[in-house]
Amino acid sequence: MGGDLADVRLWAGELEAVHGRFVHRFSRSEPRESALAYMRGLIAPLQRKNGWTLAEEAGHAGPDRIHRMLNRIEWDADEVLDDVRRYVVDNLGDPGAVLVVDDTGFLKKGTRSAGVQRQYSGTAGRTENCQVGVFLAYATDRGRTLIDRRLYLPISWTDDRKRCRRAGIGDDVAFETKVAMARAMVRRAIADKVPFRWVTADAAYGFS
Repeated sequence: MGGDLADVRLWAGELEAVHGRFVHRFSRSEPRESALAYMRGLIAPLQRKNGWTLAEEAGHAGPDRIHRMLNRIEWDADEVLDDVRRYVVDNLGDPGAVLVVDDTGFLKKGTRSAGVQRQYSGTAGRTENCQVGVFLAYATDRGRTLIDRRLYLPISWTDDRKRCRRAGIGDDVAFETKVAMARAMVRRAIADKVPFRWVTADAAYGFS
């Protein structure tokens, strides 16, 4: 029990250190607190993780504060990602590290979520109504984590600018293949001086 409690305290302290890297991206105290509560919920042993369960874990009466932080309050997700990437390099950086490219699908209902359509989902193992994200992971002997991501927008979306605008997608966002997204993320890692030796991916990317 003593060892478990020490581990919990270590995790809690380090989570606050991660939070400290990007807390300045939020201008008010409420979203700062909600961001930390959200992170704590993500690593909590919950069977399901959604706005309601994360809010309950944080002791909130409902999911409104979490939803406001994610959907209404202005903050730049790319800037936060930059902060997190620097934290990863500071703690896991290794010249022998491996960058891992992969995509995954998120099952959705309806047609309004950005990029959603019937398309192949590796998670489901079949064609489903879903969004697809392309991710870049950083793997070393000391740990592994995600350091970049892109939302795949099918041509059915990028050819329909009105639909894009309704989903908050700017007119400057053009169609990109998943391979192009993977290359852009690797180039960004190089530009940001992320140390690594290899890049690996499955055949869908490796044949390119």
